[in-house]
Amino acid sequence: MNIALLLSGGVDSSVVTHLLCEEGHRPSLFYIKIGMDGVDYMDCSAEEDWEMANAVARRYGLPLEMIDLQQEYWDQVAAYAIDKIRRGLTPNPDVMCNKYIKFGCFEQKIGKEFDFTATGHYATTVNKDGKVWLGTAVDPVKDQTDFLAQIDYLQVSKLMFPLGKLMKNEVRDIALRANLPTARRRDSQGICFLGKINYNDFVRRFLGEREGAIIELETGKKIGTHKGYWFHTIGQRKGLGLSGGPWFVVRKDVDYNVLYVSKGYDTEMQYGNEFKMHDFHFITEDPWKDKTEVDVTFKIRHTPDFTKGKLTHEANGGYRIVSSDKLQGIAPGQFGVLYDEHSQLCIGSGEIYI
Repeated sequence: MNIALLLSGGVDSSVVTHLLCEEGHRPSLFYIKIGMDGVDYMDCSAEEDWEMANAVARRYGLPLEMIDLQQEYWDQVAAYAIDKIRRGLTPNPDVMCNKYIKFGCFEQKIGKEFDFTATGHYATTVNKDGKVWLGTAVDPVKDQTDFLAQIDYLQVSKLMFPLGKLMKNEVRDIALRANLPTARRRDSQGICFLGKINYNDFVRRFLGEREGAIIELETGKKIGTHKGYWFHTIGQRKGLGLSGGPWFVVRKDVDYNVLYVSKGYDTEMQYGNEFKMHDFHFITEDPWKDKTEVDVTFKIRHTPDFTKGKLTHEANGGYRIVSSDKLQGIAPGQFGVLYDEHSQLCIGSGEIYI
């Protein structure tokens, strides 16, 4: 079997290398370079990642190649994120990175020459009715299907997720027992293209600052100022600089650069029980095409929990979710990710609007 393996320099993809070699495979290793050279506001760990990837490759005597997708990344992912933020929406660059870079540009340039591409994502693939579906991982905390919910059928049918049936602590134990160079590396945090840089620093670099009012929605009273609506998202609590809270962002006026907030953990203003999605993308196929209403589970942010709800088709071709529970911080621009009723198959995702 001819396998390409995306090696990041972290513990997860290193363990994938170990597991495949233990099974007798000799994967070709590839490191995708996405951080821009000479960009002084980036503080990413790319150099250390590359060194770790090389150490793993040497350990198993495998070829390792760096694939430069910097320009493609910034054209298709960073530009997308900046545009959404400018429009007052909440983007998910990690979703676009998987769709367009890791399993898009890489596949077109390199992956097409291989039978499968293996990664360290926590997900599974499921063969059902003669087709391949994206399945959830055993570890609910690490499950990453929400970040993979925009890939297509050709992509998922070529993917291998060796960690999907393991808990994170099991992966770490394997790395320690195998004495992998990455065994004690901390897990990466944050948005994929930012590395260690602060999110606000990245946004400030492209959109600058502009002072605006923070207004209590219920009273219309100005209670503070902010440096630009683009630094904030619906449902946000931290970073507002307000006393006497907790305060939550519940609305944004993009035209007038105003943040509306509401006070208290139980304020009804930060909750909703339904949302709409447009441009919905089915990974394998639409399993509900003959139904007007269906029971599903879903996520609106990266969380170990699945929420139950009912999916209905809208007349305009979009979809509506009515949740069985109150939803905190429904953020337009994010993805609503749909799963089957038992949260075993990830069906696809669409962009949220209200």
